Amino acid sequence: MRTNASVSVAMFLLFLASPAWAQSRSGNAASLGEFSRSLQDLSGRISPSVVQITATGYGLESDAQHTGASVLSRERSTGSGVIISEDGYIMTNAHVVEGARTIRVRANGVPKQSSMFDGKLIGKDRLLDLALLKIEATGLQALPFGNSTDLKQGELVLAFGSPLGMDNSVSMGIVSAAARQLSEDDPRIFIQTDAPINPGNSGGPLVDAAGRLVGMNTFILSQSGGSEGIGFAIPSNVIRYVYASLKKDGHVHRGQIGIFARTITPALASAFNLDAEKGVLVEDVLPEGPADRGGIQVGDVVLGLGGRPLQNVRDLALELYQYVIGDTVQLQVRRDQKEFAATVAVSESQDDPERFADMVNPEDNLVPKLAILGLTIDDRVRQVVSGLRFPDGVLVAAQAGSPLYFGAQPREGDVIHAVNGRRITSIDTLRSELNRLKQGEPLVLQVEREGSLMFLVLETN
Repeated sequence: MRTNASVSVAMFLLFLASPAWAQSRSGNAASLGEFSRSLQDLSGRISPSVVQITATGYGLESDAQHTGASVLSRERSTGSGVIISEDGYIMTNAHVVEGARTIRVRANGVPKQSSMFDGKLIGKDRLLDLALLKIEATGLQALPFGNSTDLKQGELVLAFGSPLGMDNSVSMGIVSAAARQLSEDDPRIFIQTDAPINPGNSGGPLVDAAGRLVGMNTFILSQSGGSEGIGFAIPSNVIRYVYASLKKDGHVHRGQIGIFARTITPALASAFNLDAEKGVLVEDVLPEGPADRGGIQVGDVVLGLGGRPLQNVRDLALELYQYVIGDTVQLQVRRDQKEFAATVAVSESQDDPERFADMVNPEDNLVPKLAILGLTIDDRVRQVVSGLRFPDGVLVAAQAGSPLYFGAQPREGDVIHAVNGRRITSIDTLRSELNRLKQGEPLVLQVEREGSLMFLVLETN
């Protein structure tokens, strides 16, 4: 008696010998060939928009032979970037060019020009890990933006860049999750993909099947140090917003509508008789803020923003990136089982340290040895910054190039109170104290950061 297994094998062998299988195999081969040619064509169109970035600088590292000692060493890192405009604007990750003294850019497919360029840092945003560079070139092939909110789980994507320094590489995968938060408190949103991403891919584009920029490869989660299929990219809508801000002002204006919201969990839905995963619950409203003036109250549920439905706080954050400071946006709101529309303005976040960059100019506020633009703490600044530990000092409004010193650098929003123990009361006294330092003498800044005092130790080359 023949078993079911032997019957199945016999039927399968008969099918392989049949004309139907031969026709199917021929059709499959043709389809695979067509798919392969489509990928080749897509890759060929994208590659000229991808650049390799080499950043060189100095940093302090531990000397294993001398416990507790640090040595100044030359550092060189390689990453990727994507051309945003034909006249040489390039977006990359901020960590690719962090601390760089020189930036070199290798561009593919540059018509009638050298492929190597000096890169100028226009601006960067550490929170979102994005930076804008400029090279002196024209006729470049810019990669068009896609709408990252339209991405779907399972969608095919290609990751371009220079993994481990290997220029002009491409890998393929799918969108594992269209909007991923690393934690509930993390304001950043990422696209998760299983397209292989390795060190050196940072700053390279994540591209959809239509050849549009939908994300920027940024980092991986890995236990081995190599790609394990869990890569993350910054959504294109965030990149587009940051690009416009950095190009215009050299820093990012963070828009907000004056609400503090949270995703509606099953527990919240049960307690307040709400629909789970439909809208976001307003926990607090900023007094005299845009939402307050628009009539939004604590306990309201924001169902949609600008015509797009919201399912969680991630959706709210992503949608806001499509608006600039001064825009108005319509909210769809539910209160006591009744729905209504409210129009609110998008205003600048008042707790963003980079907002001070609009109050300075290089002629008056540059401190070249620290490569910062600073503001003397006066009555005008005190109206914006309150609760300082000391009444005087210099507020760091923005970064401005490459500092003379290396080590723990002051950040935007820091207030410098002293140089090597001597009090600082203005931009002029800060410059004067720095000029008094002898060649090779260490520099210790006392700064106030987020309400805490700390010492920053810096050294010269």
